[in-house]
Amino acid sequence: MSTPPGAPAEPLLVHFEDWEVGQVSALGACAVDPDALALFAERFAPGHAVEEGAPEAMVYALWSRMAGERARGWARAKVLAVDAVRYSRNPPAGELLRGRMTVMGKDPVGDEKGIVIAQHDLLDEAGRLVFSCLTRTLFARR
Repeated sequence: MSTPPGAPAEPLLVHFEDWEVGQVSALGACAVDPDALALFAERFAPGHAVEEGAPEAMVYALWSRMAGERARGWARAKVLAVDAVRYSRNPPAGELLRGRMTVMGKDPVGDEKGIVIAQHDLLDEAGRLVFSCLTRTLFARR
């Protein structure tokens, strides 16, 4: 059987109904690359000393990349909001960050869509909180 024109090559695997409140999903891991940190500071945070660790904007960008890559294959329509953004520390160059998402709530919106409310955390190698936020994401229903 062939894929219809315009259809995604792989099916959307994770729908609204697949999430459970309290469920924790790993977002992956990435290191604060020293060269990327220096370039980011130069271009987007002039005056930021790289010895002080990654600036908040770079931490946000690292989380956004991790979350976006993890969400491939999710049947999500769009991220509606990113709220309660909190930065706890600036990770140094070379630090490995791990991301996780915890489902805090779900709200069906009609028969075709639903909103998943989740907390996202980035943790450093010692398990300390580096960054957190809440998201509201619109998912397709089965």
